[in-house]
Amino acid sequence: MASTADPARDAELMGLALTEAGLAELHGDVPVGAVVVDADGRVIASRHNERELTGDPTAHAEILALRDAAVATGSWYLTDCTLFVTLEPCVMCGGALVNARMKRLVYGAADLSAGACLSLYNVCDDPRLNHRVDLTAGVLADECGRLLTDFFAARR
Repeated sequence: MASTADPARDAELMGLALTEAGLAELHGDVPVGAVVVDADGRVIASRHNERELTGDPTAHAEILALRDAAVATGSWYLTDCTLFVTLEPCVMCGGALVNARMKRLVYGAADLSAGACLSLYNVCDDPRLNHRVDLTAGVLADECGRLLTDFFAARR
C-alpha cells in the first residue's frame, strides 16, 4: 500500500536514520539505521545494526528499534508508529513490522538481494497476512545506497 505523507518530514527523519547508520560502522556493522516515530511525530526509538557488536543475528536496526519503541509506548502494538530505515527490510524485519502492527514503513535504498517489502517479497502488503503496513520507498535512496556501497567497497 502506498502512503502519502510529508516528503520534507520524511527526508528529515531519514536523515536521522542515516546518522544512526553511521554509528554502526564504528563497530564494524553494516551501516543501517532505523528511527521510530509516534503519531505525533516524536522520535521514540533510534538504533543501528549491532550484529557484529553483539554476535546476535537478529540485531538488525529495525528489530532493535521496534524493541525500544515497544518499551517507550508500553505496548508491542505500534499501530500509530512509523519506522524509517535506510535499507529495505529483510523477511525477518518485514515480518516483525507486520507483527507489531506498524502503521507505516519508510525506507531509503532498495535491497535487491534480500528486500522483503518490494524487491523480492512484499511481506508488508501481503493480503494473506493479518496486517498491512503503509509503505513509502526510496526516501534519500541515493544517500542511503552510497553509505552501503562505500562500506562494502572499503572491505574489498
